Amino acid sequence: MFETEPGLVAGKSFWDIEFPKGHIGVKSFDAELIDEDGNSVPLYDTYLHHWFAIRYIENVTVASMRGGSKVPPKNYDGFIFKRNQGMCHDFILPLYWGLGVESRGTTSNLPDPFAVELHNPAEIPYGYEERWLFNILAIDTRGTQDRKGCTDCRCDLMNLPKDFYNVTKGIYGEPLTPDYKGGLLCCQDNLKCKLRYGFEGPKRKLALRYKIRWVDWDESQIPVNFYVLDSTDKIKSNGSTSFHECQVEFTIPANGSKDSPHVQKTKIPMQKGGYLIYGTAHLHSGGINATLYGEDGRTLCTSIAKYGTGNEAGNEKGYAIGRSVCYPKPGSITIKDGEILTLEARYESGYLTGAMGHMHIYLAERLPHDTLTS
Repeated sequence: MFETEPGLVAGKSFWDIEFPKGHIGVKSFDAELIDEDGNSVPLYDTYLHHWFAIRYIENVTVASMRGGSKVPPKNYDGFIFKRNQGMCHDFILPLYWGLGVESRGTTSNLPDPFAVELHNPAEIPYGYEERWLFNILAIDTRGTQDRKGCTDCRCDLMNLPKDFYNVTKGIYGEPLTPDYKGGLLCCQDNLKCKLRYGFEGPKRKLALRYKIRWVDWDESQIPVNFYVLDSTDKIKSNGSTSFHECQVEFTIPANGSKDSPHVQKTKIPMQKGGYLIYGTAHLHSGGINATLYGEDGRTLCTSIAKYGTGNEAGNEKGYAIGRSVCYPKPGSITIKDGEILTLEARYESGYLTGAMGHMHIYLAERLPHDTLTS
């Protein structure tokens, strides 16, 4: 649970969250923001920018010396982070599960017999335990001058410190310049978005309610690999080594044509392929859809935004309240090892900062014995 107030940005990490124990297969993982009475919080009151469930293994002796596994580490001694199979460099987009405003209306169910295999004792070093943390970014927009601008993390709407551009680094450690007009770096914990003159509102406590569905692991389960693909991905080289420099977010300029959408597009070589089991997108409000194409131009998955029409939580007018999900018949869509995929994220035209265009896919390396491949 964490506390917010009107205009406040809450960027929080919660270590060693409650998680099923033992060698398991996770079938779904869903989450939403609630108040301290357990009621769903409308997006126009508090905007859930994102929640990430991140996997790591920790040395139990080091954790006890620090004061327990839930105490935030000052450094990462005794830690091994276990990111998803996506290609982004280093610790960029490391999540295993997580979305944003579309969370309530986007299913994460994996069809039988597929599941995400976790806590395999053969993969955990002696003296370590596998654990999970939540990273959450929520923006309390009650009473703000510009709700949409606040949810886009516009820098000119935040109470940035005077030396912000002198001391703030980009996601790869590069100096940040005033050309950076909005995005994650202007939505840091405890910054505050401008309020309407004279507005006063109460503080309140919020929490992320989550539900995990799992089965005990056995030979009947088929493991899947999870990938987060980013439409800003750029292949860079460092000598003989190449890496994927994902920028995570991008800006849509104000001078686009009203008659055509903005398209953020990239090509992503897949080192390891598999059978596509599930796919969906993460985009912000204003996003239309995201499509993943194969090397031959075939459509692998298109995830379309659903927008709210009312006032109640889960149907907020003007907000992206869900994404469609791709469930191809297992074996019908195959991605080859080394295949170069194309990812396109489409947004409505108009100035937007901090836009994201991610595709989440699960790939299986094998199929059930009774499934015919094409």
